[in-house]
Order: sequence, then C-alpha cells, then structure tokens
Amino acid sequence: MNLSAEHLCKYYGNKKSVEDLSFSLEEHSVLGFIGPNGAGKTTTMRMLCGIMPPSSGDVRIDGKSILGNLVEAKQKIGYLPENAPLHGNMTVHAFLTYCGRMRGLSGKKLRAAVGAASAKCALESVEAEEIESLSKGFRRRVCLAQAILHEPGVLVMDEPTDGLDPNQKREIRALIRAMREHSAIIVSTHILEEVDAVCDRVLTICAGRKVFDGTVSEFRALAPSGRLDDVFALLSGGGADS
Repeated sequence: MNLSAEHLCKYYGNKKSVEDLSFSLEEHSVLGFIGPNGAGKTTTMRMLCGIMPPSSGDVRIDGKSILGNLVEAKQKIGYLPENAPLHGNMTVHAFLTYCGRMRGLSGKKLRAAVGAASAKCALESVEAEEIESLSKGFRRRVCLAQAILHEPGVLVMDEPTDGLDPNQKREIRALIRAMREHSAIIVSTHILEEVDAVCDRVLTICAGRKVFDGTVSEFRALAPSGRLDDVFALLSGGGADS
C-alpha cells in the first residue's frame, strides 16, 4: 500500500501553515518527518489522515483520493497523535475493545485484534488497570496499540517514543521495523536518533514548505560533519527543535 500527498496547502485566514507539499511513500518504507516547531508537521499529518481537509491539494492511498472516500481511507490508516486523549477511567482492555468496535471489529476478530495489539505493545501486565493509573510510558503504548488494532496499511506516528525509557524505546523501534513488512510508515519526531534507528528516508519541512526529501545517507551528506543535528540546523536556518 502506498501513500502520496499532492500539492497540499493549508491556510488559516491569510496565514500559510502548509504550502505546496508533495511527496510519496511506498509500502515497506519508513519516512522520518522532521522540522522545527511550528513548521506545519502536525497539520500535515492531520491532512494525511483525513482529520483535517486541505485548503487545496489531495492525499491518495494506492492512487485513490481519500477526500471523497474518508470512511474507506480511515480503515487503511492508523494514527498515533502526540497527545492522544484517553478515557482514563477505562481499563486498558476495555479501551482497546472500545476502539476495536469503533473500527468495525466484533466477536473473535475483535478479541484477536485486541490481544495482538496488546502483545505487540507489551501491555499484557496492565490490561486490567485503569489508564489514568498508568505511567506516561504505558499510556503512550496504549495509544500506539489503538493505532495498530486494525493492522493499517498506512501508519502515521507523531512522537512514538515520547516519554518512554530506553528499553521501551527499543521495543517500539523493533515494532516499527516489524510493521514495515506490511505498512507504509511516517514517523514525525523531534528525536533525530529515531531517524537513524528506524527510517529509510527523511522529509524535512520549514515554514510549511518542503526543504528536503531523500534517503538518510543523502540527508547526512548535506553537512561536512555528517551529523544529523548539523544538517537539521542547516535546513531550518539555524533553529533547533526542543
């Protein structure tokens, strides 16, 4: 399954948040999506997932526009937002079951999907606990589990390892690498080491415009030092992500 963005633009009044952004992503690929704060990354991801309509342009999955086929498109997309709202008074198992039902799953398929997502995200030990009692790292893994419940062909992840300890980061990176076998994946991150760890390509935007799209090695070659942070500073005009 492949994803393509075609001349995406988003305006808020006279302010341009995203301007003429085009790129494509093939199945089995992981794209690192980076840029300084306020560059338009979150707006772009919401347009890619059909949550926010573009002012102009289009998003296609396997060549088919999502704009007139949102229900069908969302069945193929998994989205992990940076600050996903969770029902704190629900147990992990109840929440994932609820999310699965919203995805149209039921019966044995629902139970199998919840069990598989819980196992992939190492949530078995807390399935019976209320979400509000969990650590930030576990809550992040619950968010990830809901994004992969339906085995999406396109997975869009905003800061997937935010709040996780080093061991948990390794587990999530391993999961991303495993999911690339049947998915096209976008990872938006402020942590440049994530680009090295899991990504094939890098897409960099600044002030809503694309300033780089290429392989990780091509990205690294833009700075004499070969350091990712030096390249990032070069492309973003010397600014730095937090």
